[in-house]
Amino acid sequence: MDINFQGQIPGHFNDNSRVWVYQSNRAFTAKEAVQVEEFLKNFTKKWKDHGSPIEGYANLFFEHFIVLIANEKVARVGVFSTNSIMKLIKSIEKNFQVELFDRLMHAFIIQNRVKLLPLAALNPLIEKNFITPDTLYFNNTILTKKELLSNWIIPLKESWLSKRTHDET
Repeated sequence: MDINFQGQIPGHFNDNSRVWVYQSNRAFTAKEAVQVEEFLKNFTKKWKDHGSPIEGYANLFFEHFIVLIANEKVARVGVFSTNSIMKLIKSIEKNFQVELFDRLMHAFIIQNRVKLLPLAALNPLIEKNFITPDTLYFNNTILTKKELLSNWIIPLKESWLSKRTHDET
């Protein structure tokens, strides 16, 4: 699995550009992925805050993650534009029958694939060495482009989640 997504992120966006990551409870099929990308493309073309256009970027990564970025160097993101993101995400949930707001499921790269695991199962999986401190984890708590590029996919031991699991991580 190639995890080098960084080249797809707009280089001219400010490092402090706002980022939102929505993780699907299942992989989108190839056909669905094309449709989701069309939703995202249409959204970013029309994305505004109180009438002011927002320079945005959106993409589906690894069949599971919708990533939106607003270049705040061009325009600030306010409540109105954040609400429009919620409408977009809820529309995708409805159209594709997926969950994009489940914060109890966590994504890892295991056996070269994205695996979703419930928070409650992590300690037993660590004890069985199914997950190790070096297992790559999708840190969806990132907030900026800089964090996306450097801290989205990290070893479990470097994540906030390591504090929630046994001392082994």
